[in-house]
Amino acid sequence: MNSQAPVTADAGAFLAIVKDAPPLDTQSAAQNRADLEQALPLTGVGAEVAHVEDTEIAGVKVRIHAYSDEPNQPCIVYFHGGGWVIGDPDLADSTTRDLAVHAQATVVSVDYRRAPENPFPAAHEDALAVTQALLSGSTALPINPDAVAVAGDSAGGNLAAGVALKLRHADRRPVHQVLIYPNLDWDMIRESEAWRLYGEGYFLTARDLEYFYANYAPNADGADGGDLRLNPGKATDLAGLPKALVITAECDPIRDSGEDYARRLSDAGVETTCVRFQGQVHPFFFMGGIIKDALAARRFVGAELRATFTEVAATTGAKS
Repeated sequence: MNSQAPVTADAGAFLAIVKDAPPLDTQSAAQNRADLEQALPLTGVGAEVAHVEDTEIAGVKVRIHAYSDEPNQPCIVYFHGGGWVIGDPDLADSTTRDLAVHAQATVVSVDYRRAPENPFPAAHEDALAVTQALLSGSTALPINPDAVAVAGDSAGGNLAAGVALKLRHADRRPVHQVLIYPNLDWDMIRESEAWRLYGEGYFLTARDLEYFYANYAPNADGADGGDLRLNPGKATDLAGLPKALVITAECDPIRDSGEDYARRLSDAGVETTCVRFQGQVHPFFFMGGIIKDALAARRFVGAELRATFTEVAATTGAKS
């Protein structure tokens, strides 16, 4: 039987900081969001970019971080984590800045509607609307609509995977999907070894996950459970999906959801890279101010996307 792995020293320092945080289900969504704002210093200071703008695309609020103001920039549509309840582009700001620089791209960070005020499928609908607008070339952004990738962490990884599935057979679709410790199948998560090993004491708890699903999708165990917009990991046919990069954390109760999806993508013939960060905990990708693996992971994701964008540019003749 597997045993718990030790966390890295900096992940341990992070866990020590947050160990006394109240359970999410003992507070209102507003209180939980306010508490998360206190963690902003832990996310670090992101790279300088050429252009920053808060605006709307397809009626959805977004924050834009542009590596350059030159035309035909590749584009990353980023969906933040937070269980569809907490989190926002502020929490993701240092991450999206770094991705813009490492991928040499424009990053559109989507401020999708959150639960419980706006339950499932509101977040998915917003994610899809922004992505479709960028792929259509109908926005005023100087991007190349042939070089649009989707990316997200945790609940945002869920949204990225769901959007990629929805657009698989569209005339225009994302060229890459980056799923960072994504929660993709609620049933599978609760039956996994990672859930058993890391469901308590590693920041994201089993109790937290129950809270998130209860707020976002109260019918997750019923009528909505088989909906691929909620549980994209339940898709049985994964052929034809865009190239995928899956990042997981070893000490994360939803680790196995992402890794199972990566295996099945590869089995379906999708070019897939899956990287597990040993000794890391669920939110590490955001925590660039305290966890050095966050910065390494951002560089890696940026480089992978940059390589894809270069391939697209070579095919389309656009500047990468």
